[in-house]
Amino acid sequence: MSQFRDNYLEKLNLLRYVSMGAGALVIAAASLLSGCGDSSDSGLASLTPTARAAALGESLMVRVEIDNNDAAQSGTDCASLGADWASCARGKLVLQNTGGRNLVAGGWTLYVHSIRRILMVEHPDFAWKHITGDLYALTPRAGAFTLVAGARIEVPFVGEYWYQRYSDLLPRAYVVVDGNATPAILAHNDTDDETRYVDRIPPVADDAAAFAATPAQVQRAKAEAALPSTQQSAARALPAVLRATAGEGATQVGGIDLSLAGLSSSQVAALNARANTLGLSGPGVRVSGQIVGGALPVDIARSGGYRLTIAQGGVSIDAFDAAGLYYGVQTLLSLTPAGGGSVPAMTIEDAPRYTHRGMHVDVARNFRQPATLRRLIDQMGAYKLNRLHLHLTDDEGWRIEIPGLPELTDIGARRCHDLTETRCLVPQLGSGPDNRSGGGYLSRSEYVALVRYAADRFVEIIPEIDMPGHARAAVVSMEARYRRLAAQGDTAGASAYRLLDPADTSNVTTIQFYDRRSFINPCSDGAQRFASKVIGEIASMHREAGAPLATWHFGGDEAKNIMLGAGFQPLDGANAGKGRVNLAAQDKPWGRSPQCAALIASGKAASFDELPSLFARQVSQIVNNGGIGTMAAWQDGIKHANGPQDFATSNMMVTMWDTLFWGAADTVQTFSRQGYKTVLALPDYLYFDFPYSFDQHERGYYWGSHATDGFKTFSLAPDNLPQNAEIMPDRDGHAFEVTSTGPAPRIEGIQGQAWAEVMRTDQQFEYMVHPRLLALAERAWHKAAWERPYREGERYKLGETDKVDKVALAEDWAGFLSVAQNREMPKLTRSGAVMRSKLGG
Repeated sequence: MSQFRDNYLEKLNLLRYVSMGAGALVIAAASLLSGCGDSSDSGLASLTPTARAAALGESLMVRVEIDNNDAAQSGTDCASLGADWASCARGKLVLQNTGGRNLVAGGWTLYVHSIRRILMVEHPDFAWKHITGDLYALTPRAGAFTLVAGARIEVPFVGEYWYQRYSDLLPRAYVVVDGNATPAILAHNDTDDETRYVDRIPPVADDAAAFAATPAQVQRAKAEAALPSTQQSAARALPAVLRATAGEGATQVGGIDLSLAGLSSSQVAALNARANTLGLSGPGVRVSGQIVGGALPVDIARSGGYRLTIAQGGVSIDAFDAAGLYYGVQTLLSLTPAGGGSVPAMTIEDAPRYTHRGMHVDVARNFRQPATLRRLIDQMGAYKLNRLHLHLTDDEGWRIEIPGLPELTDIGARRCHDLTETRCLVPQLGSGPDNRSGGGYLSRSEYVALVRYAADRFVEIIPEIDMPGHARAAVVSMEARYRRLAAQGDTAGASAYRLLDPADTSNVTTIQFYDRRSFINPCSDGAQRFASKVIGEIASMHREAGAPLATWHFGGDEAKNIMLGAGFQPLDGANAGKGRVNLAAQDKPWGRSPQCAALIASGKAASFDELPSLFARQVSQIVNNGGIGTMAAWQDGIKHANGPQDFATSNMMVTMWDTLFWGAADTVQTFSRQGYKTVLALPDYLYFDFPYSFDQHERGYYWGSHATDGFKTFSLAPDNLPQNAEIMPDRDGHAFEVTSTGPAPRIEGIQGQAWAEVMRTDQQFEYMVHPRLLALAERAWHKAAWERPYREGERYKLGETDKVDKVALAEDWAGFLSVAQNREMPKLTRSGAVMRSKLGG
């Protein structure tokens, strides 16, 4: 009886958390009595640590409930918890035993992912630790509780900001026993279906109902109600052409017989492959083509320009260059229905709007397979996009083989549970400890083949090796190299590519919650040596592919300590709207690096803030010495430079990622005036990792836009950014105003962005990109009649000005939508690409 009494009282003691509000252990009455004679873990203790982890993985389930997304309003002192802008949310982790054995606390740790900083855990029986990035450890106190079959324990927590989408909460929690056993992913959490592990997210106030329909959207709805028929859309290509003159009759296109003087055999093969994908395998219509250069009308006599003549007797193309020949055939294929059919006779004269018509793909956070990238390149070529910006490295991964530096891929391209990170990077972004997602890289031969494949489709690959920030995968990998060679006694070799100052003690938290190892130290001797090695090797791959490297992307973004941002104040601060942190303990990147202190003292840099731009100038010299004509960078990577003249390359391109409502029009104006080639990557219009719609189950980040459907991307007026303030509200549905200042900025082009934090799989990636890619292609290639010319001093604001022809915008959208839905989306299906079924909201 004494054993029964002790066990019973122990279990009653656990129930005290219900009344304390410190977290609840919920045990059904039947379960409470089922273990009366046995409080052990039914044999788990006798298993090896790895076997015990596996058993825990099979039985333990973690679910998440978000209780309140505005905890400060309900009494939580978010400011004292150090939340940015004193904004925090309350929720709970629910641990449940779904197996048949009792689970005893002690000897194991649960590792979970959170893209929000966890500020506090409120349960006395759990220790909580931030590992790095989004990885956290939850360790129960030994003997604190026993989870019998069916029982659950609730662990309340406070997270920074809010959780408004199901994709804010990440899967693949895993358990480790005794610290070093093989980890086990919780079977119930090994899924990309968030509804299996997220119980509840509060409805948000700023959903679709809170966003009043704008005049443009009212007109859009009217136009969509009377979409043109397939027959009415037969003469509209996608993207739209500059001008077309109708001919007589039509031609039947069941296949194509190409005779194109000026294209290589591999480029012709790429066009034939596209035709085969579209089901054009019947009798071929003869397509002849030649390069005529400046003989074309002056407004199309530029790279990519062409005249396409479709007649009953055949098709001919006069092109400015080889790209024009290729695009002329792609226009014919666009006009042809999938499987073949009738194409109206006409003469088309066409040329691209922008030099840079791009798509950015983040393969670093979560890797994309070469086959998926080739499928994307197929679509880019088909819709006349010509620049693939590959984000090859970041904190979470290094994705390209560099001969001579094997650690970059042996360690930097793998994730596993190694808290020392001597064998791999720790798991991030719900990848699991076994590279279930997030692992992989392009071998040298795969990259060469990809560059060659892209070149055959007139797509230029722009490689980005992000530095000096977002470089943790490189820094950790090169530290492993240092240890390996130092152990062999090769001190000089070990230091050759070391990327940090070993004496740097800077306390830094990066934008995604890493420490100072997220930054390449620009003051170290190894930094420039490393950049030269990597640039040289990748340039060699391009030469081998027959497509010499023309543009190098330096990256340069977000080299900062977020704790020194505007949303924080000192511990003794009195502002209730800002988080209180120990600002005295915070440093700027490299702020405690003796190497950087010496460099600044020498006068080579004025401050720590200028170090990223200084490093960019140094890398530009390496790029220029390699015969590469253009270097690119994200806007914040060069903000302390005086202009392109500070850099060694012939051209300097800047990728702009301000939102319009945070001042993008002024930022673009500034960089353009300084002489940079400006490429728009506006998050509120061109980030395809943002959700399509307000549905909480739609995947995506939403810091710049809660809903970016095809219409929003289509409605972008890139040459007159202020105009857009009359068409769309800001992120939260509020009107904002923009007045044009200064002369019209020079725009090199636009590009879509596919950041990969919430795109764990290639299928998720394709769903997010397609079919928004079609709207991107339309705006990159074609300037619409409803886009107003830029005029200095014009003011635009939603609901107050009425300068834009919204009826013309809506009618143009309806014509585009009809072609996209009736003719082009079936082609995407034939290509094997995963896509969302609707282009609109």
